[in-house]
Amino acid sequence: MYFWQNNLDFVMKLYSINTGHFKLDGGAMFGVVPKSIWNKLNPADENNMCSWAMRCLLIEDGNRLFLIDTGIGNKQDERFFSFYYLHGNDTLDKSLAKYGFHRNDITDVFLTHLHFDHCGGVIEWDETKTDFRPAFPNAVVWTNALHWHAAINPNPREKASFLKENILPIEESGQLQFIGGPGEWMPGWYNYFVNGHTDAMMIPRIKYKNTEVIFMADLVASSHHIKIPYVMGYDIRPLDVMREKQEVLGYASANQTVLFFEHDPLIECAYVAETEKGIILKETFRLDEI
Repeated sequence: MYFWQNNLDFVMKLYSINTGHFKLDGGAMFGVVPKSIWNKLNPADENNMCSWAMRCLLIEDGNRLFLIDTGIGNKQDERFFSFYYLHGNDTLDKSLAKYGFHRNDITDVFLTHLHFDHCGGVIEWDETKTDFRPAFPNAVVWTNALHWHAAINPNPREKASFLKENILPIEESGQLQFIGGPGEWMPGWYNYFVNGHTDAMMIPRIKYKNTEVIFMADLVASSHHIKIPYVMGYDIRPLDVMREKQEVLGYASANQTVLFFEHDPLIECAYVAETEKGIILKETFRLDEI
């Protein structure tokens, strides 16, 4: 078991790592919410596609450098990428370099789940583009056994999101390790396991400075998804998503916990508040403003 090697002389640092933007169908992202409402939140283009971020979180703690999720990567063919309209100037390597890091510095990659836009960057082409290799050669790659089993034996609804070229080479590399279950994984790092979006997706809650930061992954994909009924068409169990959102957002509201959004195209972080009308967005800000 890996343990959090916290250096008492070192103050943990968190960095927002933008790996680029892509587009997804607005109706799929907002489910039963009418377009007349969601189009005001994230306006669609002529193809009904909205722009979304693929924002990862880098945690520097002493001699450990954790990367939560990796973005879409670059292994798929032109036809595949044509469906998702990759755009913007951000890349994983540029974002790491901005803070003085290289992918070889990463000691741990934590994957919330194995959908292609979250784990695609773990594995890359070799120089000849004839074989795959680890994109983070010095890292342990963390998932959990329940989710791994679901990903390598996908149901028909999720099959297009679990790509074997993203997943199987992780095991072949020898880097794969499983987290045992929900709860405190390391001192200051708690993992929720949620099952509405996909089986056993992990939502990390991390102590940082005088607060906590929750990496929302696809439980609350953006600040526009804070309202409990705003559930994505990609979610395999929508009613479970609503219950899980209520639990996590309720905790965040009661404890003034920071939400970090993986897919919001503009907003990195927010506080929420519980009101008579439900949980609402209270304040938005950048990670580096905490």
